[in-house]
Amino acid sequence: MKRLSDIHGSLYVIATPIGNFSDLSARAAQLLKEVDGVYAEDTRTSQALFREIGCNPAVQSLHEHNELERAKQVVKRLQGGESLALISDAGTPLISDPGYRVVAACHDAGVPVVPVPGACALVAALSVSGLPTDHFCFEGFLPARSGPRQKRLTEIAKWPHTLVFYESPHRIEATLADMVLCFGADRPATMAREISKRFETIRRSTLAGLAEWVAEDSNQRRGEVVFSCAGRA
Repeated sequence: MKRLSDIHGSLYVIATPIGNFSDLSARAAQLLKEVDGVYAEDTRTSQALFREIGCNPAVQSLHEHNELERAKQVVKRLQGGESLALISDAGTPLISDPGYRVVAACHDAGVPVVPVPGACALVAALSVSGLPTDHFCFEGFLPARSGPRQKRLTEIAKWPHTLVFYESPHRIEATLADMVLCFGADRPATMAREISKRFETIRRSTLAGLAEWVAEDSNQRRGEVVFSCAGRA
């Protein structure tokens, strides 16, 4: 049977599950078993996925601190005829994660880059937000400190399209408070937490309503979160 990775010298950018291993496509699983090597944001995190699908590829780290160095290495290996995979900790690589410099280097060197679609927290959250999806802006992670965060929120407060943000657990309350301050308490918004995992919660309300809900329920301050906010009417 022909191997999926028989296009030698290709970099496969493979989306991995964001919580539920069943969301990994059959194509992605087969490629991870066939490629000559995998570059992962965190080699420890990737091991759980490899165990789940029954493979043990040679893995090297690729993160923001070594990306430029790794880009040269990846291109050299691909030019030598190897097939490689690029994955992130969870979801679609390069979405608020490192990797674009590697992909750019591959394009510049004329070696094939092949997307292998799958889970993406941004798209999953937006699809269940109940907010307009024909025009949206993904802001990724806001600044960690309140001052710069409020500054950025103020800059985009008047934008008319849906705004989507990622946030880490220890900043959920503070970020909601700043959104209420900068966007207004009545701005419609949806909070998607722990998507596809056991304690997944999706709640649509106003920003003030979400802030009150999170303040009253400490469970909602755990796990990864995606905020979707309506644009200014």
